[in-house]
Amino acid sequence: MKTRDNNMDVANLQLDGNADAVEFCPHPPFHHVLAAATYTLKEGEDQPSRSGSISLFDTNNGLDLLHRVETPGVFDIKWNPSGSNTQPFLAQVDATGSLSLYQLLDNNPGTVLRQVCAQEISPWMCLSVDWHPLRELISVGLSDGSVAIVQARESSLQNLQSWAGHEYEVWTASFDIHRHQLLYTGSDDCSFCCWDVRGSTSSNLVFKNAKSHTMGVCCIALNPANSNMLITGSYDEFLRVWDMRSTSKPVNQRSVSLGGGVWRIKFHPFGENLVLAACMHNGFAVVKIEDEDVIVVETYDKHESLAYGADWCKGGNCCEDNNGAKNEMVVATCSFYDQLLRLWKPVSTMTQREGSKE
Repeated sequence: MKTRDNNMDVANLQLDGNADAVEFCPHPPFHHVLAAATYTLKEGEDQPSRSGSISLFDTNNGLDLLHRVETPGVFDIKWNPSGSNTQPFLAQVDATGSLSLYQLLDNNPGTVLRQVCAQEISPWMCLSVDWHPLRELISVGLSDGSVAIVQARESSLQNLQSWAGHEYEVWTASFDIHRHQLLYTGSDDCSFCCWDVRGSTSSNLVFKNAKSHTMGVCCIALNPANSNMLITGSYDEFLRVWDMRSTSKPVNQRSVSLGGGVWRIKFHPFGENLVLAACMHNGFAVVKIEDEDVIVVETYDKHESLAYGADWCKGGNCCEDNNGAKNEMVVATCSFYDQLLRLWKPVSTMTQREGSKE
């Protein structure tokens, strides 16, 4: 396993608030565009205020600020999937219980985010957001344990259905990118659930696993190259690999402890078995999933606060290092209280070999 190295660093800066989410745009020609979100709680005499922001950066030559919008405190952001006829939209959920939709525009005076619509989902805080892989649907996880499905259009959002999926906070609600009728949820109640969302007014429970995770389930990711592999991350510090061939009863095949609560996990867009993980109190890690094992191949510990946001650049040559060299294996990470945003590149031999674009 390789740890941090000076050659890994590309750029860094401090954001305008507590940093909790980063997302590279998946739409060409905007692979170099990075969105970073913040959530800052301010205690007041009457009631606390929760402010936030979304900042756009050009990563071609480091971190150049393109645009910033002020928002309520942001819990999660997600770009819509790229496609031949789709425009880039960014979904944002926040502490007011609202979902907002922004369009990425590249015009004079530059690349900006324009809010096109917003919709109150619930009086409770909206904690997570995801896009359906094919349809204009958005899933939202809420702080009261409920889950919502919203219809997204270019200029409007419509609440389609919601249900009480969990007892406590729903930290993640992720669509299955292979079996499009399925939605997976993870909660502070330690349960990992699957729902069939084909119904227009209600969703049916496919399975509920409440025994494998000893603490809250924070994140879920589907392997884009293997429909039978799903991974979960938990406050119990384990990344778990699941065999999904039996959809009604998935099998926890193997796991690895990452030394901190696993808050965010992202499969590499080119290397099917590489995962970038945000490990809260233990920085960031690159994990390789092998046939019989799960191995930490690299760690990054230059953040000094809770490791929350992490993402891979979705295209090659999306930034340069300080020497002007192009490198496609670029990641963005952010940490909460120190408000730090960093661009860096994995350097381990295993990472470079597995993750190189063919």
